[in-house]
Amino acid sequence: MDDATVEAVGKLTEALETIERARGHLYSFHQLTGGADFELGEAADLLEAAGHAEIARRLRTELVGRNVLPGRWTFQIVEEYDDGYYERVRAEERSVRDELLQGRRHVFESELKESRRTRGAEGHEARP
Repeated sequence: MDDATVEAVGKLTEALETIERARGHLYSFHQLTGGADFELGEAADLLEAAGHAEIARRLRTELVGRNVLPGRWTFQIVEEYDDGYYERVRAEERSVRDELLQGRRHVFESELKESRRTRGAEGHEARP
């Protein structure tokens, strides 16, 4: 396969890897927001125990269990991302690799490794 094709598919794979990282941040957002919701509930409980029943009621009504986007909790955002954008990018990246590189992954990186390693030196082996 030619260098231009390998470079182009490598860039597509790099984009997918960046999307994987973004997805991880989305899951962090999901878990952090969920944890914060429980903390808000605990804060309301503590405020009520400290004699601030009206403030506790307001927090429970206005904040605890609140949608982060209209009609959505974070798990719904994650599911929509996974089922839509993320799955589409993964499928297209795989399709392009199958079509142009016979399904081989990380061809660009493999060629880069070969050009940068020191043949015969310990820790520079081509394969395990």
